[in-house]
Amino acid sequence: MTHMPIFLRHALAVTTIACFTATAAPVTAADEAQVSVLNGWRMDNGHHMAALRISLADGWHTYWRAPGDAGIPPRFDWSASKNVSGVHVHWPTPNVYAQNDMRYVGYEGEVVLPLEIRPTASGAIHLEGVIEFGVCDDICIPMTAQLRLDLDGTAPQSDYPAITASLNDAPTRITDAKCDAAPIEDGLKVTVTLGVPSLGAREIAVIEHPDAAIWVSEAMTTRKDTSTLTAVSELVPPHAKPFMINRSDLTITVIGNGTTYEARGCTGR
Repeated sequence: MTHMPIFLRHALAVTTIACFTATAAPVTAADEAQVSVLNGWRMDNGHHMAALRISLADGWHTYWRAPGDAGIPPRFDWSASKNVSGVHVHWPTPNVYAQNDMRYVGYEGEVVLPLEIRPTASGAIHLEGVIEFGVCDDICIPMTAQLRLDLDGTAPQSDYPAITASLNDAPTRITDAKCDAAPIEDGLKVTVTLGVPSLGAREIAVIEHPDAAIWVSEAMTTRKDTSTLTAVSELVPPHAKPFMINRSDLTITVIGNGTTYEARGCTGR
């Protein structure tokens, strides 16, 4: 099994800079978090499955892709890569936490984020990127990790059980989500109804729009029974006016009790 370390160092509890190349010598890891790269394997479809492993100190947490109003969303920039047409992050099921009367979505201890890399052609893949993420305890520290890695895909999948386990912790797909969109003064109100079982007292729903410039409020949820959930969010674009959405662009996720359900798009009622 091969996993390459990306080590982190921070200054003034503000920014952590990490740098990794295939030949870099180790440096001191940050106290709060350490990131490593799992090289992974070449898939049958020609893609390459690698992963980031984030190991956190006791009491520290990092965030899911939509962390809630109290969190720092992670950001990825792979533009410096070669022979790469795209990188898809497979997010394992996160946890829902409550702190200071606010909820956030994320991970404690350790999380493995599988990276499915689509090459533009056959041959070696050069993955080069910048990852920005936050880690929090009593304070929050934004961190930046830089990586450069050549992937030849010669190892078998069996060498990477941690990646496989994370992929198996994927959301259960929902195909029958229904939604309405109604204009409000500064945007839209979206109401989604999904057939999912109750996930406990900390159950939440998250509605996501692919345009990061559009602010999406924390969803308010209700249930008419234990098998049907309704979630309502307001979407406000930068110009703060009503706008059109494509329902198929929305992602709706229900999280709780170690389980995740996800709908990619929704249809009219």
